[in-house]
Amino acid sequence: MALQYYGDLNSQPCRSVYIFLKKNNIPFEFKEVRLFMGEQYSEQFQKLNPLRKVPVIKDGDFVLSESVSILKYLAGKYQTPDHWYPGDLQRRARVNEYLDWQHSGLRPQASRVFLLKGMVPFISGSPGPSAGAMEAVEELTQSVEKFHQKFLQDKPYVAGADISLADLVAIVELMQPLGGGHDPLDGSAPLTAWRERVKKAIGRELFDEVHGPVLNTQQSLESISQKQPELLDAMKKMLFKGGK
Repeated sequence: MALQYYGDLNSQPCRSVYIFLKKNNIPFEFKEVRLFMGEQYSEQFQKLNPLRKVPVIKDGDFVLSESVSILKYLAGKYQTPDHWYPGDLQRRARVNEYLDWQHSGLRPQASRVFLLKGMVPFISGSPGPSAGAMEAVEELTQSVEKFHQKFLQDKPYVAGADISLADLVAIVELMQPLGGGHDPLDGSAPLTAWRERVKKAIGRELFDEVHGPVLNTQQSLESISQKQPELLDAMKKMLFKGGK
């Protein structure tokens, strides 16, 4: 039985696993869990993952959640090229260093910008920048600078000359704010050059396919508002703790 992969490409961690599977020609069956529709709260999915989060893989009877754990598992089981998760102790430590930092150092900041600039204005019906959104952009700018100075530095990729899991996990996070109309790498020649290298290493067709949903967030919200207004109301309640 092929590996089963549960995810939603609107989610950054889900995109990293999807890209890794595709890029390494790992056979899998994609089971979409539509987060906007609350499918992660279904009874069936909760039996698979009581944490009600994606991504999740099911490899026979073995079920695994958390994107970083999944990526490391896949790299080991399928013996993917060494550059993804290097066997060299120090290069692997460099990858792990970034993966451990990004949970609190980059992901919350990028997600907040996407939420406040991409989701909240449409759902609340109050377009235009808010003080919270501007503050979130500033916090993300500081996080991006830390990523540059501490992790990427003047190297082609985080772990050196080749792309690794660190670059893969970083790029999906840094693409998320674009769904809200904000490019966190704009104005930085070294970081935009790094993004282009990562795109090329992944493959532009795959990269564009995977990021299509988040880059089309506004169109998706408009479609939901027209075809499923009750779903938009439910999203508002989740975002504003009771729809206020």
